[in-house]
Amino acid sequence: MRAKLFVDTWGWLTLNDQRESQHQKVVELYKSFRSQAGEIYTTDYVLDETFTLFFKRLISKQAQRSMTILINVFKEENFNLIRITPERFAQTQALRIKYIDKPQISFTDLTSMVVMKEFGIEAVLTGDSHFTQVGMGFQKTPETFG
Repeated sequence: MRAKLFVDTWGWLTLNDQRESQHQKVVELYKSFRSQAGEIYTTDYVLDETFTLFFKRLISKQAQRSMTILINVFKEENFNLIRITPERFAQTQALRIKYIDKPQISFTDLTSMVVMKEFGIEAVLTGDSHFTQVGMGFQKTPETFG
């Protein structure tokens, strides 16, 4: 069975922005994971956040290039772009209520958690501790692979 890694907005942004403090570490981790033919997952909601941040933080040519590369990578084997369907959206709404005491968790992060549970993904490339705070068995990376 192939290892699975969910890449959050932070992961995609850190991979594409050399000014991010963990850029080099994340690039090395990502390359290592890809060399092991692991499965990479993300969602359309994560890409929405990512593309928004690309154009806010990067110069426009770099943002455009990063967006194009990222979209094209999901045409490759081992890359899985998961759409948030009405069913997944409804499951996310239930999670939002379940974690009402954690208002800092974004709806997008909750959609990611729904997808991670559905596909049996434990490792998430993120700088966000919300994934470990919910007690659903997720392991935050870079700590997991670092």
